[in-house]
Amino acid sequence: MNGRIRYRVLLAAALFAAAAGGLAAQGLTVSGLLDSTVSARAGAGDAPAFSYGLEEYAGLRFQAKARDKAVVYGAVNLIAAAGNAAVNTALAGLYQGGPRPGLSPSAFSGGENYVAGLELERLYFRVNGEYLDFDGGLTRLPFGYGQVWGPSDFLNPKNPLYPDARPRGVLGGVLAWYPAESLKVQGFGAAPRDPFAAGGQGALAGLAVDRHGTKASFQALYAFEAPRDGSPRGIHRVGMSLKADLELGLTVDALYAYNPQAGMDLDGLSLSAGFDYSFFGGKLIVLAEYLYNGGYSSTSVRGGGAGGLSHRNYLYGGLTWMVNDYTSAGLALLAGVDDLSCVPILSLSRDLFQGCTLSLAGQVPLDRDLFTGSGEGGELGPESAGGYFNFSGRVRLRF
Repeated sequence: MNGRIRYRVLLAAALFAAAAGGLAAQGLTVSGLLDSTVSARAGAGDAPAFSYGLEEYAGLRFQAKARDKAVVYGAVNLIAAAGNAAVNTALAGLYQGGPRPGLSPSAFSGGENYVAGLELERLYFRVNGEYLDFDGGLTRLPFGYGQVWGPSDFLNPKNPLYPDARPRGVLGGVLAWYPAESLKVQGFGAAPRDPFAAGGQGALAGLAVDRHGTKASFQALYAFEAPRDGSPRGIHRVGMSLKADLELGLTVDALYAYNPQAGMDLDGLSLSAGFDYSFFGGKLIVLAEYLYNGGYSSTSVRGGGAGGLSHRNYLYGGLTWMVNDYTSAGLALLAGVDDLSCVPILSLSRDLFQGCTLSLAGQVPLDRDLFTGSGEGGELGPESAGGYFNFSGRVRLRF
């Protein structure tokens, strides 16, 4: 094991322990979860014909009151992985279940049969007032009501192939004002995506307004990203999101990113629209959503979206069957309309006892080349996914 890497991991753990110990006097509460996961893959392309992985993941959450008005929050992720899980972890980061680009390889230490890492996920404080709240630090700044892709949530991009992935945090702050019971106004700011941009290139500031009614909620959003390489005049983002609880649960979520340097037209637009509905007293839940993905939008690979989508039109449909109070089964399909590729997703979840859940999931990437041998591989097909079949089994303990 590299001595410098080991030192960094141990130092981070020691600092976390010291912080937790110091906060204990203020009424520290700790919670979290522990995931034990086994995965297997039938490889495609350059991947091995068969590979497996083992992963042990823990997410620790703590909070403590700081006198009467403020609360301190924190979260730390720890992971040990082997096999293909170790490869995915080292490349993608610690956020469970999904890609997390940008995490330095120095965050990991290697042993004889595993790699391990520790990452700070949240560390922020909240000050509560009668009409004003302020959050500052490493926190999440969520936007919009989209359920599958969430175009407005450009700082915390989603990927439906990794539904359990933790939303990433940003270093910044948000001031929330409540002028009326159903109205919230937020002013927010965040550090640049490049943490070494000492001159503030790419820093973010914006405003969001939420209006909540008995049947519908609406959010309007504006954000400005300061000039940086590739956008010397900055980037303007304007968005809106709507959810309505009628006979159907309806959602519309859109964000337009305008770079004056590029003049992108519809390339800057990401728009999703969908619905959910339940049958048989809530036992069967249906969810469907459409996405238009502009070439430089918040859900595209060039726009920084977690899904790395490169085509225009996508569909998602899912069914969840609540077998009983302890068991549920799911079937979903993510489809790329433009190249006729898709990924069926199967899942099964069972509560073994209070605080313990067993989950099974499988994904089968499909495209035209798989059936016709035409060489027309799709964006969601086996070559892109690195496998003809991906399976995972997980036991989760909550504490």
